[in-house]
Amino acid sequence: MRPLLLSAALTLALAAPLAAAQDNKLPDIGSSAGELLTPARQAEYGGMMLRELRNYDYLLEDPLVDDWLQTMGARLGSNSAQPRQSYTFFMLKDRQINAFATLGGYIGVNAGLVLTAQREDEVAAVLSHEIAHVTQQHVLRGVERAQRDQIPILLGMLAAVVAAQQAGGNSSGDATMAAITSGMGLMQQRQINYTRSNESEADRLGIRTLARSGYDVDAMAGFFERMSASMRGNSGGYSVPDFLQTHPVNTTRISEAKARAEQMKKDTVLLTTAVPGGIRQERVDPADPALSDPLVKRNNPMLPASMQISINALGRGGSGQFEWARERLRVLSADTPGEVAQEYENLQRTQKDGLSQPQQYGLALARLRNSGAAQARRDLAELQQAHPDNLWVALALGEAESRSGQPAQANTRFETLLRQHPGSRPVALTYAAILNEQGGREAGQRALAMLRPMLSQSGNDPVFQLRLARASELAGDTIRASEAYAEAAFLNGRPEQALMQLQALKKQPALDYVGRARVDARIESITPTVLEMRRQGISDPELERR
Repeated sequence: MRPLLLSAALTLALAAPLAAAQDNKLPDIGSSAGELLTPARQAEYGGMMLRELRNYDYLLEDPLVDDWLQTMGARLGSNSAQPRQSYTFFMLKDRQINAFATLGGYIGVNAGLVLTAQREDEVAAVLSHEIAHVTQQHVLRGVERAQRDQIPILLGMLAAVVAAQQAGGNSSGDATMAAITSGMGLMQQRQINYTRSNESEADRLGIRTLARSGYDVDAMAGFFERMSASMRGNSGGYSVPDFLQTHPVNTTRISEAKARAEQMKKDTVLLTTAVPGGIRQERVDPADPALSDPLVKRNNPMLPASMQISINALGRGGSGQFEWARERLRVLSADTPGEVAQEYENLQRTQKDGLSQPQQYGLALARLRNSGAAQARRDLAELQQAHPDNLWVALALGEAESRSGQPAQANTRFETLLRQHPGSRPVALTYAAILNEQGGREAGQRALAMLRPMLSQSGNDPVFQLRLARASELAGDTIRASEAYAEAAFLNGRPEQALMQLQALKKQPALDYVGRARVDARIESITPTVLEMRRQGISDPELERR
């Protein structure tokens, strides 16, 4: 049973020394942590942990939200201390305020953190902090201190994340997990991931990454202050947000963040840029790679505004998608569509000006998910008139049209969006889902034609694999459908099911030589994972119930 995985992690956690959590030394530049696990091995463990989180149903995988988060994370990562490091950013559906970094550059963010933030800069500040944990190898150094055995590394890492997600959040879990994780999970996460010196270093480097990426450096201290206020507000017996337990916030840390922000402003140069209706001046980190561009002009009062580079060319400030992403997360992270509809009713009563347009979008999404496609279509059509180029609204409108009896109009809309946004993962996956819902061989063939070019880059995406599998079924390609379903099972943390599906596929007479070789290779790569799980006494609950 999978609870045995956490039982093993509990043993590791209790055996781990607590002294490391109070480490105030400078970072150990000569650490042998890099020899403990190669970068490839770290990425492998990060991927294993991500698959297990999917198996526990913690992840919130939505093409639009994922694209927004990954784009923001890539922007920050490219301006970090190690711009060549590979990062994978993922969202969890829990509404507790939390974020964490794990081996291999895997960085998770709870929906609750985005719902609490007031602007994208604050989310970027937290991501910058977590990126610094990765670039400075804080997680790997903690692992080295904990134990030099590779299996407990994964178990402890997974237990820490699962414990943080279950402590006071809205994720489901059985009594065994609750008993194991209560009281020890957060301690283990602190011991492995975070020490006081590591937190200070992550703050210091994170704010530099924030500045180089064009975000507001005051956002870090601002978010800390909000979290501190949340902790004070919870002093009456409510649970403290997980972010505060793994990232302790005190007045000293807030003051240091403010001081760094002020110093950052003093150490920057003034960039004058042309904007519609005049000029704008913004302070920029002189170490920003963008300033090496010969087209970028530093502040020069003798230079006319027409000769200054546009601020948009440097990608400064937020993406403009934050409020739409936050409202989509509000809907997707709610337990039921009815609950989130009640949330919007409460917001409408308490806000002086009623619901903002992004909140109206969220309410329309809630109705769309609660069998109210016709009303959602009308609401979204009004929003699109105000935001004709907004992809979030356009995709939702296409879904509402298809589900309210207007499939031809919906497909025309999606085809237009494909031309306007070639290669867009959100457009392709949303359209494929709608075609799969509509059903029929022709719809399956259209979805396949759209998805096949994405296969080389989306092979590790279970959402993509499920869309591909269903489209293959509709198109009559049962072999490709079986392969895609098996791959989705593996990526969703069920390797034993994937192995059984592939072994059954090998018996199909329609499988040709090339396909058989491909299936054999995948069986060979999955088998060691299944054997290791069996050795650890871990079995798939779904298979046990059959």
